[in-house]
Amino acid sequence: MTDTTPSSLPSVYPVLRYQDAPAALDFLAKAFGLTATTVHEEGGKIVHAQMAWDTGVIMLGSGSESGDGTFDSGRTVLYLAVADPDAHHDRSVAAGAEVVMELVDQPYGSREYAALDPEGNVWCFGTYRPGPNDGASS
Repeated sequence: MTDTTPSSLPSVYPVLRYQDAPAALDFLAKAFGLTATTVHEEGGKIVHAQMAWDTGVIMLGSGSESGDGTFDSGRTVLYLAVADPDAHHDRSVAAGAEVVMELVDQPYGSREYAALDPEGNVWCFGTYRPGPNDGASS
């Protein structure tokens, strides 16, 4: 049984809008390894989908059209923690992802890279896993 108490669930959920949400679901699964857990469609459009990553979730849907009640979210940047950024980078490149920042060892201890999805959102993958109180001043 999954623990669904508020303290066990993520409290931040990135949301992306895509002009071609079905293609985005496919690309994110193949290139970056996310898993679609929920997909709701209406009138041939994905109105809401969820994809799992480790203990996190992103939400996505079809892009806005004039008067449809949604808004254009614009370009988005996401950071996802990975155990092996080198292997993940190789998977992404093999699936056709455009790398915009090659693998690098950052001064704060993370090894990471960044790639674009087909609609220009930036996806960063690295070993950095900050907690909600990291860097907080006392």
